[in-house]
Amino acid sequence: MPATLRRLLATPEFKLTLLSTDAASLSRLDEPAAWVHSSDLADPTPFLSSGQVLLTTGTQFGAGPAATSADEYVERLVACGILGLGFGTEVIREGTPAELIEACDRFGMPLFEVPYRTPFIALIRAAADMVAADAYARNTWALEAQGAIARAALRPDGLNATLAELSRQLGHWVALFSPGGGLERVFPEESLQGETLAAVREEATRLVRRGQRASSTITIGGEQLTVQTLGGLGRLRGALALGGSGDLDEAGRDVLTSVIALASLALEQNHALDRARSHLRSGVLHALFGGGIELAAGIAREMWGPLPSGLVRVAVAPITTGSTDAATDWLALQVEQRPGDLFFGLLDGSLIVVLEEGAIGLLDELGREFSMPVGLSDPVTYARLGEARQQAQQALNRALEIGPGVVAFDTVSQQGVLAFLARTNARQIAGATLRPLVEHDEAEGTELVRTLRAWLESNGHFDQTARELGVHRHTVRSRVATAERLLGRDLSTFHARADVWAALLAAGDPAGAA
Repeated sequence: MPATLRRLLATPEFKLTLLSTDAASLSRLDEPAAWVHSSDLADPTPFLSSGQVLLTTGTQFGAGPAATSADEYVERLVACGILGLGFGTEVIREGTPAELIEACDRFGMPLFEVPYRTPFIALIRAAADMVAADAYARNTWALEAQGAIARAALRPDGLNATLAELSRQLGHWVALFSPGGGLERVFPEESLQGETLAAVREEATRLVRRGQRASSTITIGGEQLTVQTLGGLGRLRGALALGGSGDLDEAGRDVLTSVIALASLALEQNHALDRARSHLRSGVLHALFGGGIELAAGIAREMWGPLPSGLVRVAVAPITTGSTDAATDWLALQVEQRPGDLFFGLLDGSLIVVLEEGAIGLLDELGREFSMPVGLSDPVTYARLGEARQQAQQALNRALEIGPGVVAFDTVSQQGVLAFLARTNARQIAGATLRPLVEHDEAEGTELVRTLRAWLESNGHFDQTARELGVHRHTVRSRVATAERLLGRDLSTFHARADVWAALLAAGDPAGAA
């Protein structure tokens, strides 16, 4: 129990009298006192430090020009962080000066009266004993807490048990964040939510992305929160956050430091295990796509739970330096929470997910949370898993053009085969095919490319094309004839029309075909 003014005032043999009655002064009686000091200097603050209690006999408040103003004196003490002021009576004067009582009430400084028969040295010694006893008690607590935490670390779920024990010992909530900023676990459960969770996640992500061991303190809703990265330089494994009522003292900080070291070691070991699990996941995927479905299902069941059943879909996403680790950590958590809904792994430079129809929503969250483009296949049986992977890859090629998010293969297939040409190297061939028309338009100021596109879109109807372009049908016929001559093709045949239409689709903007 720390030394406080309330404890000194409650010691019967000192016969101390509290003179302060204002709420500000009374609220400070339970603050820990670092020491008790005595001085009659007009300005003793150069020799004092915050959190101390000062004793004086009032010599500085005598008569004459050198006398100290009570207001100025108390204001200096408050600015220095002095916790309380004791006035020794019947040494220089009887009773405590009224102006000093008023000044202490005005500035919120606790003031108490020390009777003549209570020596200052007795108060100083009593406070010193309290400080020493509290330091011993806190050191003893720290040793016991570290022992309890060390024993917790030896349990099968060592990291969880360690963090839970830390939370219990400190009386604070403790949260662990992944390198990607995901909340992996918190003790007690549900103790970190809403605005506080968002702020702590943002700070944890910021520190981890710097790639250096670091810690910071933020204040949310009047609560002071501590965030500390875990892991070594260049291989940070996440961040530990801690918050609760009251600041940690030195003993509490020592306990927290020891847990940070244990958690960093545990995460490093977990990372090595995760790498082994990742290789095993890749092997299971190899077996699945190679037709060894029973072998893959048996391994997966023993390690992570059952594979998705019935019709499944395959999703493919690119492996990136910045987000893949965080994404796989997040997917591993989804597998734990939804066993049998999905399986994932890294294979041939891609992140591959096999999942049930009902789990497709997870892919939207994956793409949004980690800014990843994702390609998704049609539903298939396990016998057609290889085909589904090809579909997912084709959908991913389209997703890479669009940006983060999910593109399903059925969306690509509905656009048709010819539309797919616009996203391949057929663009150069199309440009060469249409170049005579583009050059003629540029040289003569004609609109052969625009007319030909509109004519093919209207299925070769001259009247409809003329109405769309706002010209006479004979103009359309003349332009199409000129295009036939320049292209060297008879556009009355289906093959020629299909070929030119494919070239127009692949070229995109007609100006880009030159």
